[in-house]
Amino acid sequence: MKLEVFGTKIYVSFLFAATVSFMLATDRTGLMIPTLFAVLVHETGHLFAMWANDCAPSEIKLIPASVQIVEAYPRSAKNEFWIIICGPLSNIAVSGALFINFYLSENDTTLKFALLNAVLAVFNLLPVSGLDGGRLAVLILSKKTNIYSAINTVRIITFIISSATFFAGVFLIIRGTVNLSVFIVALYLLLCSIMKC
Repeated sequence: MKLEVFGTKIYVSFLFAATVSFMLATDRTGLMIPTLFAVLVHETGHLFAMWANDCAPSEIKLIPASVQIVEAYPRSAKNEFWIIICGPLSNIAVSGALFINFYLSENDTTLKFALLNAVLAVFNLLPVSGLDGGRLAVLILSKKTNIYSAINTVRIITFIISSATFFAGVFLIIRGTVNLSVFIVALYLLLCSIMKC
């Protein structure tokens, strides 16, 4: 499916739509909708920063496990910083507002939405390839060294964090607890260290 918003072409792949539909249909935890909401807030924060800095993307591709934003032209380091940081900041702002709402209303659904936004913000700020924190680390490190050294440093950090996450999953199994999500996160981070920065 293709559509255009404010001059930006948006492409939603069939596999992305099928994956989201499957996850919604099989979700027994009730966390899928709050998670999708948190991801929407996050990506909207990036897009708002792009449009505010006159760096509107030419194309956005929604594919499984990723949102690919195709840039229309190169951006300055200052614009890049704000575009990167506005995703997690959006989640933090929404999380804060939802926590206030929870304390006033004591609604458990509001608490779920607040926690998921906070977790997504913190996770995305990890200095890991493929995440906002990794892009931010490359941006900061490339001011002190060349871009290739910065990318390699972040890939090494990503490998260390993914290995630590994997061994944490193994440790949990030894302790008698199986947590599949720990292995999924470790695999995702490992693939990010190999594929992109």
